Amino acid sequence: MQILSHSHFHFATGRAATVPLVLFCLLVLTGLAGCEDKTPEAKANRAPVEIGVEILHPQSVHLTTELPGRTTASLVADVRPQVDGIIRERLFREGSEVKAGDVLYRIEPSSYRAVYDSAVATLKKAQAALPSSENKAKRYSELIKDKAISSQDYEDARAIYESDLAAVASAKAEVERARINLGYTEIKAPISGRIEKSDLTPGALVTANQSVPLTTIRRLDPINVDMTQSSTSLLNLRQAIASGRIHVSGTIMAVKLKLENGTIYSHPGSLEFSETKVDESTGTFTVRAEFPNPDRLLLPGMYVRAIIEEGVIDNSYLVPQRAVSRNTKGQPVAMFVGQDNKVEERVLSVSRNVGNSWLVESGIGDGDKLVVEGSQFVRAGQVVTTKEMTVEDATGEVKPVQDAQPAQGAGAEG
Repeated sequence: MQILSHSHFHFATGRAATVPLVLFCLLVLTGLAGCEDKTPEAKANRAPVEIGVEILHPQSVHLTTELPGRTTASLVADVRPQVDGIIRERLFREGSEVKAGDVLYRIEPSSYRAVYDSAVATLKKAQAALPSSENKAKRYSELIKDKAISSQDYEDARAIYESDLAAVASAKAEVERARINLGYTEIKAPISGRIEKSDLTPGALVTANQSVPLTTIRRLDPINVDMTQSSTSLLNLRQAIASGRIHVSGTIMAVKLKLENGTIYSHPGSLEFSETKVDESTGTFTVRAEFPNPDRLLLPGMYVRAIIEEGVIDNSYLVPQRAVSRNTKGQPVAMFVGQDNKVEERVLSVSRNVGNSWLVESGIGDGDKLVVEGSQFVRAGQVVTTKEMTVEDATGEVKPVQDAQPAQGAGAEG
């Protein structure tokens, strides 16, 4: 075949003929470059793509759930006066630690001491009259047997004696009441803890059971953390424990605390109780944990995150989140390399996140090779070469196996 002929192309001399010739050459070269050898022989000779894989093995995973919460004092007591009077002195330093029974304030006791002394005197007077009426009643009880006196005289003597007994009892009650009121002039700490600022100073007039407290005491050691958890999470956990998928050691759930600055609190706590009613508006309930607080590092009202150890699930697989994607149906999928070095895509059953990994319940077997690096360059059915890698759970970084440190355990977050 004749590609070019003088009847089709005429090349004129001069500068104008140069441009068509250059364009023609470029078109020919582009066409040649676009030609690709797609024969089976060429495909067989092409080098397989190298990708990074992580070999998966079943392991025991410690399940935890992280819940937001607020610290609260384990005991709170508002200090109020029990009697009226003028505050004479304050006996504590604001912000210090006090013990139960320590005297905090003194109210002017003069009037209450006078009432007490009067009650004591009345009691003594009543007790002085009692022996005479008692002896007379006994003597008349003997005479009435011999009918030496009339029944009316005997009854009058008995009445006087009973009246004197009542007078003594009433006087004793008045003495006790006066003693209590006198004691209330010393306002004492009802609990041990840290005392706050004083809202009233010496010289102030106070009244019994007034609405404004004199001060407040909070017990900070131990300290409580109140958290909220969804009812769905509780149901899932209880069903997993009942079915045997999650094993719980002991009856007390250990709790760790993550502070506002991201550090872990040095003292572990324990789960104390959970409410028996779910909030209808939010679908949550309150859970309370207790933590030692000897250094008073935790103060009421601080925002924290509690990490609750739920239990251990055996024979589980952890898949790095970077290796999992979603298919068109929204299902979690991952790429694996089979025995014949062919890439295959599997649908996974994911239950919860574990740090930077997923806890997978089905779709994986022992020794499976998970593609963790280079998955964007391969497709299902493609033959590849592999290099064993590992993924750091804390950072999600992929490293060759020889450069990675062996993992010591795993923890799950719900």
